[in-house]
Amino acid sequence: MDSHASAVRLATAAMGTRFEIVLPGPDAERLRPIGEAALEEIEALHRRLTRFAASSLLSHINRVAAERPVRLDAATFALFEDALAGHRASGGAFDITVAPLMEAWGYGPSAVGAPLAPRPLPRTGMDAIELDPATRTIRFLRPGVSLDLGGIAKGHAVDRAAEILREHGVESALVHGGTSSVAAIGAPEGEPGWRVALGPEPDAPVVTLRDTTLSVSGRWAPDRRQDGQASEPDASRRTSHIVDPHRGEPLAADGPTKVAVIGPSARLGDAWATALLVLGRRPATLPEDWIAYFL
Repeated sequence: MDSHASAVRLATAAMGTRFEIVLPGPDAERLRPIGEAALEEIEALHRRLTRFAASSLLSHINRVAAERPVRLDAATFALFEDALAGHRASGGAFDITVAPLMEAWGYGPSAVGAPLAPRPLPRTGMDAIELDPATRTIRFLRPGVSLDLGGIAKGHAVDRAAEILREHGVESALVHGGTSSVAAIGAPEGEPGWRVALGPEPDAPVVTLRDTTLSVSGRWAPDRRQDGQASEPDASRRTSHIVDPHRGEPLAADGPTKVAVIGPSARLGDAWATALLVLGRRPATLPEDWIAYFL
């Protein structure tokens, strides 16, 4: 991201990453409280959508939705609708019901002691989720379902923050969550858009964003030992933190290392970036106005 001297910069830690908002312009007194309101929304969404806190809305859904429907606010219901749409459009490559699989493979709050090759694998599938638009509720159609929103929650937070900025008349801003979910509003003065590198590598492609979003999904995370703790990567046995819903296993070593997509929605972009990483190709169902990079 380019440096802009005359800009308000605000940041917060949420959803396991660092969110930052850049608001260029000389009127810091006006811009700062708007940016702070957007950060407050990100922090509120972290509290609602994390599965690592028993008090969160997502944890409540995971506990009770198999017994009775859970009513959602409009924004959260729209998030689940997009998650279901992404699942269907990707042929199941994107799936938020993989939480039990992630736990089984050592990625989750209860993963300590989990074996590296569990059998039998937990059952997953978004056919177990029912969304009722009339009552704006979610329920599970079988027991044992557990949701992990992962990147789509981060994209949702970026989208909501950008929406708040626009509602308050902000015409130029960059919002990003850990650089993997980005929303660009307008452009810095004198620039065609916001220049963003698709990775830390010196030769990483650089894209120019204006009134659009960018989502990046990568293959590798630290290894997991038998005790569930992170260890240094070992090329002979490292596994991905992204689970292929079709196989029920972390992504194998073949295929792209990273996928980036550019389109109108960060939360849909995060769903598609994950799906394309799993698929290893661009499916015909990805809308033509979305740009995809396989890296």
